[in-house]
Amino acid sequence: MSPVVQAAEQMELAAPARARLESHMNPQQAVQALLAEGETQDALKLLARLLPKRYAVAWACQCARDLALPMEDKAGAALAEQWVREPDEAHRRAAFEFANAGGYRTIGAWLAASAGWSGGSLAPASQETAVPPAEHLTACAVVAAVNLMAGLETGRFEERRAEFMASAMSLLGAGSPAH
Repeated sequence: MSPVVQAAEQMELAAPARARLESHMNPQQAVQALLAEGETQDALKLLARLLPKRYAVAWACQCARDLALPMEDKAGAALAEQWVREPDEAHRRAAFEFANAGGYRTIGAWLAASAGWSGGSLAPASQETAVPPAEHLTACAVVAAVNLMAGLETGRFEERRAEFMASAMSLLGAGSPAH
């Protein structure tokens, strides 16, 4: 199964969007095909999943960087950025704990979740048995964060989301595969 088709299934793209994808498409072609047909939400989901996890988290953090966010959101973004710079278990766990404590209700919580769900375990730190996150959860958190950020400017949701997505298109195909 091609990475594009697998990502489309993992991210539960709508049937019309999945029908537009062909197994020979590279990531950029696939996302562009969806955008050309007005399937923006599905294009965002596919884009977030096809990026390597660190790139996806870094992109979401970059989108947040120029926004006037409350301190709590900035704190979540800072934890996610710390994991991007140093992707170790301590930084991942700190981001995960922040997102979990925030109830996944804010931009900062979703940014932190994008790093927190990148690997490791979702179980409490004291639990010996690991509960690894599904491979696509980082992308799900990135999608939530990007949509929330796009919605900050009333009446400009689609425009802002398109701007955010355009900034990530050059990252497709860069780095290692989306794992």
